[in-house]
Amino acid sequence: MTLLPECRVKDVLARVCYDSRGILTIEVELHVDGAVGRTAAPAGASVGKHEAIGLVDNDAKKTCKVLETYRRKIIGTDASDIYSLAQLLHDIDGTSNFSRIGGSAAYAISVAAAEAASKKKNMPLYALLARNKEIFLPFPLGNVLGGGKHAGEGSPDIQEFLACPKGAKNIGEALMANVGVHRKIREIIEKKDPKFSGGKGDEGAWAYTVNNKQALEITYEAVAKVSDELGFEVRMGVDIASSSMWNPKRKVYNYSRAGEKRTSEEQENYVIDLIDKYDLVYVEDPVHEEDFDGFKRITSSTKRCIVTGDDLFVTNPERIKKAGKIGAGNGAILKVNQVGTLGDAVEFAKVARSHKYTVTASHRSGDTPDYHLADIAVGTHSLMMKSGVVGGERVAKLNELLRIDDSMLINEGKHVPMAKFVV
Repeated sequence: MTLLPECRVKDVLARVCYDSRGILTIEVELHVDGAVGRTAAPAGASVGKHEAIGLVDNDAKKTCKVLETYRRKIIGTDASDIYSLAQLLHDIDGTSNFSRIGGSAAYAISVAAAEAASKKKNMPLYALLARNKEIFLPFPLGNVLGGGKHAGEGSPDIQEFLACPKGAKNIGEALMANVGVHRKIREIIEKKDPKFSGGKGDEGAWAYTVNNKQALEITYEAVAKVSDELGFEVRMGVDIASSSMWNPKRKVYNYSRAGEKRTSEEQENYVIDLIDKYDLVYVEDPVHEEDFDGFKRITSSTKRCIVTGDDLFVTNPERIKKAGKIGAGNGAILKVNQVGTLGDAVEFAKVARSHKYTVTASHRSGDTPDYHLADIAVGTHSLMMKSGVVGGERVAKLNELLRIDDSMLINEGKHVPMAKFVV
């Protein structure tokens, strides 16, 4: 790519700020001539062991100080070249997981650079990433009832109960459906428990003292009712987050809140039964992060469900290549901060699609009010965007999808088409 002088980095500044859980993180401002990109790094609660290290020694202030030592190596580079910047950050760090400079810094620098370049070039961020390819909008995948590490001990072991408006014709309908499911779940809970306090977990999903089966039934009922009310198909999904329950020494999945244990075979059969009984359109991390064969067996057992790896892939192209050889899963989560840089994440999306995996661009449980995920989802041609339903840091991404759609309505008189659903 030819270096565009107007996109040369003039300065890189860092500060500490707070994420949605009130935990300190790092925010980067990156300056080019006449434009500034600003990005704060998110962080997850359910973290795969193969992910990039977030903060240096888990310390946002220390990460900022480390950034100051290498910022001059970034000044003068082309902010619009996401791949060269990714390579530079890898070279500066010198490790496989950004343990020296922090994956959060790599994330914030690379996304802020892309934002600054898009502003300077007077083009949307998604267009900078999509490189003139036809765009479509992802289906929002909304966390409506929570458990696991996202909610308290009285909640289900399964981490997320999700809604996906598969039949929506445009993004406005899609968001209305997910909001409708979120509201409907509260109505169902309050009929069962008039004293429900309205508690929510990290991602804005309802946190309620129910077991896994009850949570599945509540979500299934809400999705069905909203489908009937709106006149198009809304389907249900789950994120089991199995790695958080896997005991590698005893070789069992420990559903501690339910008081149940399952062997690998029992876990696979349990997930297959859930897919069938609740007509799941999406299941994430159904088995632990090293069980490629388990992913393969579950994937081969179903034709109507996207079997998605998060901890399995951690936005790493080499791991998805390995899975692709045996058919382990047919969907992949894209989280930029898992791999560190935006360039690496965009490359992961290309590799995933080349191996016939659908891509779901995802938020983190500890997120920020930045909008960038929406543009990253569109720019990587993601089928879905997993970003919650309510809460300022979640709605920031959803509203950006509305803005992208509105821009086409104004300029061309039509909606941006929704992604083509594959199941």
